[in-house]
Amino acid sequence: MKWYKKLHWQIIIGLILGLLWGLLASVTGLNEFTSDYIKPFGTIFIAMLKLIAMPLVLVSLVVGVTSLNDTTKLSRMGFKTVSIYAVTTVFAITIGLVAVNVIQPGKTLPAETTATLQESYSESVDDRSATAELVQNRGPLDFIVDIVPENFFAAASNNSSMLQVVFVAILLGIGIIQIGGKKAQTLVDVFDAFNDVIIRIVELIMLTAPYGVFALMASLIIDLAGDDLSQAMELLYALGWYCLTVIIALILHVFIVYASLFKVMSDMKLSTFFRAIQPAMLLGFSTSSSSATLPVTMERVEKNLGVEDEVASFVLPIGATVNMDGTSLYQAVAAVFIAQALGMDLTIAQQLMIVLTATAASIGAAGVPGAGIVMLVIVLEAIQVPTAGIALILGVDRILDMCRTTVNITGDAAVSVAVASSEGRLGAPNLDD
Repeated sequence: MKWYKKLHWQIIIGLILGLLWGLLASVTGLNEFTSDYIKPFGTIFIAMLKLIAMPLVLVSLVVGVTSLNDTTKLSRMGFKTVSIYAVTTVFAITIGLVAVNVIQPGKTLPAETTATLQESYSESVDDRSATAELVQNRGPLDFIVDIVPENFFAAASNNSSMLQVVFVAILLGIGIIQIGGKKAQTLVDVFDAFNDVIIRIVELIMLTAPYGVFALMASLIIDLAGDDLSQAMELLYALGWYCLTVIIALILHVFIVYASLFKVMSDMKLSTFFRAIQPAMLLGFSTSSSSATLPVTMERVEKNLGVEDEVASFVLPIGATVNMDGTSLYQAVAAVFIAQALGMDLTIAQQLMIVLTATAASIGAAGVPGAGIVMLVIVLEAIQVPTAGIALILGVDRILDMCRTTVNITGDAAVSVAVASSEGRLGAPNLDD
């Protein structure tokens, strides 16, 4: 396949062309044309992402819950695996929040640009302020009450009610497990097939990503720059800091969390681990899909890291569904960056909501390109940050997707080593090939 036919190159081309068109429109007076005939395609792309978000969460979680029970009967290894995945995900989100609050990439935008963004999203900001006033009058346990929906269909129709859908999906998965037999298997097969359909739809939506990125970037440039192109350059400067923040946080997560995991639960050196898993990491970087990389990951973990196949065949497939350390870290950084760029100061409670929501969202995120940006929509709506702000980061998302997918795969392999070591099922590594 020629390089320009690959989706990630097409998105990068769309980003560059959108930037150039936006600059050209600002110079030649085509702002109105861009706003009327190009910007709507970006709006449609965002709408499609919102459209698929809830089905993606529901189906992926039901499949994940039923698969976990079918494989391990809720055994000790299953509990240990899910617990480690949950802990590393929380650490990943925390590291992301610390990095973005320390570096504050969104604050690199000048006050004038921030004011322009606020004006563009003024209606959403007003809605957020009204919601914040309501939250201040809530009881201390109301957030727990809100997790249980009165009407599933009402919850599923609102992307900000993702935790309610997560609750229903887990409850549904447990119900399927409890009935057992042929009826349960029939339902599992239906949801598994539905999951494949949803993933295919995500792939189809991502085929439109180059056009969506072009439209979003072009409209963003004309909205910001107007007749002053310096504001557009200031936006690109801020995006550079945003990318740097995500990459620094990902590196810190790998060398702090995974190194500590090995220190506590196995004797394997981090350098040995990286040498063995390197081919899978490179494949994940190029495909941006932990699911597509899964066969290679399993081969390297079993043959080169010495993890017994019974452990690898359980931990890695579950990891491809529920372990998205890189994705959840990115969601935390992206959400705070967008809020900073829009001049919104998130409270401690809202940032704790990011930890909770991003952890839950990572469980339901499909291991395919673009799934992370779908889940980011839900995280933003959960903290009342305008989802239209995704336009700020979507152009560079594909590059960061490659980085965070690499961390996702690394995390899957690292947890498989830790679990195998704790279960006495870890052999000597083989680095000959």
